[in-house]
Amino acid sequence: MTPSPAAALAERLDRAERLMAEKAYQPAHAICLEVLEQAPSSAKAWFLLGVLAADHDNPLKAAELFGRAMMLDVAEPKAPAQLARCLIALNRRDEALEAAAEAEARGAADAHTLDTLGVVYSRAGRHDRAIGFFERAFAREPRNAGFAYNLAASRQFSGDFAGAEAAYETALDLDPSLHRAWSSRVQLRRQTGEANFIGELTRQFEAAAGDAERRLHLGHALAKTYEDLGEPETALAWLLKAKSAKRRELGYDPRADAELFEAAAATFRAGDTPGGDPSERPVFVVGLPRTGTTLVDRILSSHPQVRSAGELTNFGLILKRMTKTPGAYVLDVPVLEAAGELDLRRAGAAYVESVGTVVGGRDRFVDKMPLNVIYAGLIHKALPNARIICLRRHPMDACLANFRQLFATGFSYYDYAYDLVDTARYYAGFERLVAHWRDVLPAERFTEVAYEDLVADQEGQTRRLLDFCGLDFDPRCLAFHENAAPVATASSVQVRSPIYATSIGRWRRYGEGLAPLRHALEATGIKVD
Repeated sequence: MTPSPAAALAERLDRAERLMAEKAYQPAHAICLEVLEQAPSSAKAWFLLGVLAADHDNPLKAAELFGRAMMLDVAEPKAPAQLARCLIALNRRDEALEAAAEAEARGAADAHTLDTLGVVYSRAGRHDRAIGFFERAFAREPRNAGFAYNLAASRQFSGDFAGAEAAYETALDLDPSLHRAWSSRVQLRRQTGEANFIGELTRQFEAAAGDAERRLHLGHALAKTYEDLGEPETALAWLLKAKSAKRRELGYDPRADAELFEAAAATFRAGDTPGGDPSERPVFVVGLPRTGTTLVDRILSSHPQVRSAGELTNFGLILKRMTKTPGAYVLDVPVLEAAGELDLRRAGAAYVESVGTVVGGRDRFVDKMPLNVIYAGLIHKALPNARIICLRRHPMDACLANFRQLFATGFSYYDYAYDLVDTARYYAGFERLVAHWRDVLPAERFTEVAYEDLVADQEGQTRRLLDFCGLDFDPRCLAFHENAAPVATASSVQVRSPIYATSIGRWRRYGEGLAPLRHALEATGIKVD
């Protein structure tokens, strides 16, 4: 019996879907175009073309195609879910949340769509919403290692470390080569001589020759293990081995960051007068990563009149959209140079409005994106009543902490952290920029706090920071580790504990292995002792 035309088209699209699952994109693309010639309103054909565009790292085109599919089939939840994922990748958070809500309203139920919605909510900072979707996705496909990994990460952000470790263990039982799960699992608890994964991690590292990304994660896991075992020199050797191939692959050029720091300093000079939006709600916590930014965020957001907005890219994105500079980078020299011609009062108002959709209410809020240190001058021009708190840390400890950190490799702004000398040069550029802000920004709007001072005098420094922000002292700020709000940063484990001093002077344990770092810092005029 000859199938109906509709059935024949459906069969061809099923074949295209199978081909795409096998990464046979060219024949799948051809089938979709052929179907659209006969049936231009085929939602599935447009959807599959969206998947193809997304798989080829073109979220803008994919969003257009998923949007068309969503309009053509008003009942199917997959298209709005995938649209939401593209929009969050494009930093269009509010639109992404709208698309995610539409997918929910359409009854999203299959595991892949549920996991996609979890990813969208997680990347939007809505970890309270994300975890339920990850739980449901994994419950539907308990043999999917990727779903188990996403569930584990979500539990970790929410402070459920036992649940996170169980899910990481499940993910690795399902797929022992899942390198992201190894690096995450080892971070959750202190490794011991009796309970560690050195044998398996070493075997996998050696088997991953030629795969810089896998070696990066596995090497970091080994380094963390040897640190826990009291062998910092061995830990450093693993970090150097793990990062060297990734450094070569990335081709980092230190001159680009030097030019960025120089352009940033030019955005606010002595004598400049801000005239931006008068809101006093924002508190920006900035600095190098791993210097206490999350700690200060938790201290401040434990105050009943303060909310944490997490690490937001909103300010930079608003500048990028207003300047309309070419290129994919949100933070670069052309954006900083063009921002001087903007109506920064409008930029400030747009920023406060955009964050309001994240935190709600009328309370003060903390934006703890470390990179906002580069925008400090523009922030003061756009929001002259905002507070900016810059974290400082001993140069050797700060550089080591950045070198030890496993940053997301798709985020190029931290590419300096794959080499000790590169890290030293970046630190020197950061120091020069902060010294400039110290000279030109008013002391009642820009202040610095040393991580070491915060550890040595928690209450005194907490009172100083609250006073700087115009807030009354509240004892809950001293019990920041009891704050139950999710933490989606590298400090997600540490900030659940009271302040400790064991990371101060950590660099001294590494012996001569850090000599290149010390010499590079001293060559830039940074005093180490």
